[in-house]
Amino acid sequence: MSMRILETQVYRGANYWAPMPVIRFLLDIGELEERPTNLIPGFYEKLTTTLPAMYEHRCSVGKPGGFFQRVREGTWMGHVLEHTTLALQGLAGQEVGYGKARSAKGPGGAPRQGVYHVVFEYEQEDVGIAAGLLGKRLLESFIWPERDPEFDFERELEELIRLAERLAYGPSTRALVEEAERRDIPVQRLDERRSLVQLGHGVYQQRIWATLTSRGSNIAVEIASNKELTSRLLRNVGIPVPRGVNVTDEAAAVAAAGRIGYPVVLKPLDGNHGRGVGIDLRDEAAVRAHFPSARRESRAGVVIVESFITGRDYRILVVGGRVIAAAERVPAHVIGDGRHTVRELVAITNADPRRGIGHEKILTRITLDGAAIALAEGQGFGPDDVPPEGRRVQLALTGNMSTGGIAIDRTDDIHPDNEAIAAQAAQVVGLDVAGIDLICPDIAQSVKEAGGAICEVNAGPGFRMHTHPTEGHPRDVARPVIELLFPRGAPSRVPIVAVTGTNGKTTTSRMIAHILRMAGRRVGLTTTDGIYINGTQIAAGDMSGPGSARMVLQNPAIDTAVLETARGGIIRSGLGFDRSDVAVVTNVSGDHLGLHGIETLEDLARVKAVVAGSTVRRGATVLNADDDLCVRMASRARGRVIYFALTPENPVVERHRRGRGVAVALRPGPHGELLCLLDRRETSLLHVNDIPATFDGRARVNVANALAAIAACVGLEIDPEHIREGLRTFSASFFQTPGRLNLIEGRAGRVLIDYCHNLAGLTALADFIGRLGAGRTVAMIAMPGDRRDEDIAAFGALAGRLFDEVIVREDRHLRGRAPGAVAGLLRDALLAAGLSAERVTLEPDEGVAVRATLDRVRPGELAVLLADDPGAAWAAAAAHGALAGATG
Repeated sequence: MSMRILETQVYRGANYWAPMPVIRFLLDIGELEERPTNLIPGFYEKLTTTLPAMYEHRCSVGKPGGFFQRVREGTWMGHVLEHTTLALQGLAGQEVGYGKARSAKGPGGAPRQGVYHVVFEYEQEDVGIAAGLLGKRLLESFIWPERDPEFDFERELEELIRLAERLAYGPSTRALVEEAERRDIPVQRLDERRSLVQLGHGVYQQRIWATLTSRGSNIAVEIASNKELTSRLLRNVGIPVPRGVNVTDEAAAVAAAGRIGYPVVLKPLDGNHGRGVGIDLRDEAAVRAHFPSARRESRAGVVIVESFITGRDYRILVVGGRVIAAAERVPAHVIGDGRHTVRELVAITNADPRRGIGHEKILTRITLDGAAIALAEGQGFGPDDVPPEGRRVQLALTGNMSTGGIAIDRTDDIHPDNEAIAAQAAQVVGLDVAGIDLICPDIAQSVKEAGGAICEVNAGPGFRMHTHPTEGHPRDVARPVIELLFPRGAPSRVPIVAVTGTNGKTTTSRMIAHILRMAGRRVGLTTTDGIYINGTQIAAGDMSGPGSARMVLQNPAIDTAVLETARGGIIRSGLGFDRSDVAVVTNVSGDHLGLHGIETLEDLARVKAVVAGSTVRRGATVLNADDDLCVRMASRARGRVIYFALTPENPVVERHRRGRGVAVALRPGPHGELLCLLDRRETSLLHVNDIPATFDGRARVNVANALAAIAACVGLEIDPEHIREGLRTFSASFFQTPGRLNLIEGRAGRVLIDYCHNLAGLTALADFIGRLGAGRTVAMIAMPGDRRDEDIAAFGALAGRLFDEVIVREDRHLRGRAPGAVAGLLRDALLAAGLSAERVTLEPDEGVAVRATLDRVRPGELAVLLADDPGAAWAAAAAHGALAGATG
């Protein structure tokens, strides 16, 4: 049998496996578990000769050749695939190096025989996956060559390289992105197939599209795309430009050329990349011959006829009104050697590894098309003729690199007069980044004396002639563009607060966001209820994953982000941000165990610790000092640790304070409990009773959430008065925190709506109900279908002890369970806990279950609705009439 990839998971941010984006294969190596590499004949020799670059892989040996040593001594195929995939990505131009292979665990944590997690870094997602699949086929071809006789590794590798080239940034965009990353400016690619990129977050963001920037003027771009208008504006201020006339038909072009005087240039009014341009046209026949090509490239159907300026072709790059670089552009050509034909010389030139298709590499391949052949024939050489040694045969009229031209750096040669004229031209058009095309005998001589003219002003000029000139010094042209967008000292990132934990993360996130809004921040908030921009919901549903985080960070209205970060998103795709300023872990308790390889509380804590480890060094990690698993995460925190604690005189807090650490904790006071900031001194912030969401301190879970929120805001250095104001105006009403301890006092009794769905949550709810002195309580309960049987049974047992009567419903999404399966487990647990059969009712439909629960409640009693859809439960309760005269 062959190896099998059982799962493919792409992580786009820090994750359970690595602190950077990686891909994970769950790989079953089958019979190869019994055949390490040293027992496979010829494997070492085939691998080392096919991928010799892997000699640089040090592996655990810690020196070059270390991985090959492991292969020779014997290692397993999951480990080999990890290294092979990294090597193949390297051959495709991807800069990657991180990988690991680990044995997979089954239910209960037992190892799965022959199954491995193969984890490897990637730059482009599609390229990473394709490299992994190709690596698997390559290794199998070494082991079982007879099974895939058609496999051609060289051909497949070329396809991988082409895929990488298609998906890669162009040279100009890559230069800007790399400079932004060097400046620690966050980068988000907004269009995988094009070059639209966001630099920065939220209100600070700028965008680039190749070298067009969001700072640029649309009017300026439109002017630059109209060559006749550009020339007229430049001429109006005295900048030398060729004399030109707009025409729409061939006869008018001939007449205009006669008036201007031969030789002339024909070019489309709104073309680019030199397409449709004809230069040095010396008679009527040449004008007539070229006119159709020029008109075809004009969207407006307008062609410019202008005087031909004799000289060399120079491109001058102007950024922010300053000349940054200059290059001489030499049209595509070949040099005869007396032995090869023109066609063969083109093939030899195109074999240069620096040449590619379009803009994918630093040089573009020369195309021997009809126009190139006609131009060569005009010089006396057909495509199959052999030019004498040293004879230059020009194959393109213009020096554009996109048509196969080359560039020679002339930045140090440009005359100050020419520099000033180029800068003025960019200012006249209004471009922040402009490519000025200057024709003159020598850029080192002033055009005022030697003659010359500006023939075009280009918006979105290419950078590769400056960053990778064929001759001369490369120029750092990306830096001034990024400095134009983000001047030194200007912010590019919004503060990010990431909140995770088993319970309380939604309410804590909402509390933090509310406090920040009181402090004047424009907050983007993600929760399991939706996305909110400055308090307005713009998307509903569970938005606690990485995709939602990226949506908020792309929103230009926000200056601070509060991101609820759930376990599922971390496991499926990693974090949606590269780092946070404050990370909050509310608690870790048994939920979602047995899913995605997370078998124990320690496994779950490692998932949550991804968030704890995301903080910047100047940031803060907020941890629950009452939770030992949270306390252990302090070792993962890169910034300072701020603890919060409900327990008086918590030893972790006291030890932390002795080390000059900061904490937020409860302290007794003469008029009730106080929430206090503990650093070198003890500062009272407000009474627990002053926070509506705590129900005068009875909702201990919300007291803990408030402590966590205060600690997060302390980490952001929010003024204490804003913290007080925020918590004093934060309630547990349905409209502020839907589905989180929404207690409504109605004429028919009290109704409590909550999203509680695990044992720890129900334990906290039981404490709240006990402190309420609720009396007789009727509850609607359920559990998600992807929880373990023992977790469902424990939930049902506690519910049986807590409630006087229970209606068991089912979630809308059964998560792999058969209809009635979860309800049956809950019913059995309720009965085992002592509830009689007549006090346990099965009603799968949530709406019907809500009505059934409310029908059983009398004045002075409590109805508890543990809802899958709190909004629907609220609506059903309102329709029932249970909320009539409601308060709270």
